[in-house]
Amino acid sequence: MSNDYETEAITTVRGKLSAWFLTGLGQSLVHTEREHTGQVLHGLFGYHILQVGSLAGLDYLSSTRISHKITLLIDAREYGTSDCIYCSCESLPVASECIDVVVLPHLLEFASSPHQVLREVERILIGEGHVVIIGFNPWSLWGLWRVLLRWWDTAPWCGRFLAVPRIKDWLSLLDFEIVRTERLFYRPPLHNQKVMDKLMFMEKLGRFCCHYLGGVYVIVAKKRVIPLTPVRLQWSARRRMIASGVAEPSARKVMKTDG
Repeated sequence: MSNDYETEAITTVRGKLSAWFLTGLGQSLVHTEREHTGQVLHGLFGYHILQVGSLAGLDYLSSTRISHKITLLIDAREYGTSDCIYCSCESLPVASECIDVVVLPHLLEFASSPHQVLREVERILIGEGHVVIIGFNPWSLWGLWRVLLRWWDTAPWCGRFLAVPRIKDWLSLLDFEIVRTERLFYRPPLHNQKVMDKLMFMEKLGRFCCHYLGGVYVIVAKKRVIPLTPVRLQWSARRRMIASGVAEPSARKVMKTDG
């Protein structure tokens, strides 16, 4: 019963979030995110790329050079432009070690178990595969807005904004290597477009002197693979093994006799 209630609550939140992304402020944020992630994905290669979640039908995969694009939808209000499948983000219907790149746009802060989502991502990624995480930064003007509006039950402020260090710790536990971390959108989350245009100078100012205060972060991490180092036999031992068919022990006790 509790699981059904939790699933319904998440569905409701993602429905509100999808509606928010259709507003002027949401579209402005999406434009900034897609422009930046497009540059990131343009440099990642492989055969299969997967986007988990498609709020308001937003497609972050348009700029990738990877031919096979898949979108997993976790809410009935979501819709995608590429091949789409409905599923739970904590249990992805994808075979292990078969995806080259996974994109998570604003998924972790609205997931019931974000660490489980990352475990699933680690499972389906191939060795040296990449994950691109987009999330709201709690240490920013956007995070301050969330503190002020957290009781309003409105999106996106009703989500649990996760700090970059916490996500990096989770990724490190799953044996990921952080490739890059960027922060975007330094203006406050105002719906008045004229005011937002006048505050455009804050973007350059923020990147120059307040880098950590961007409203959104983009984390790129690579799944590390520990190589197996073969143990090579010394040439003399190999030669004796080939000649006799039996390898001699590596340590021998030399016995001395008195003359």
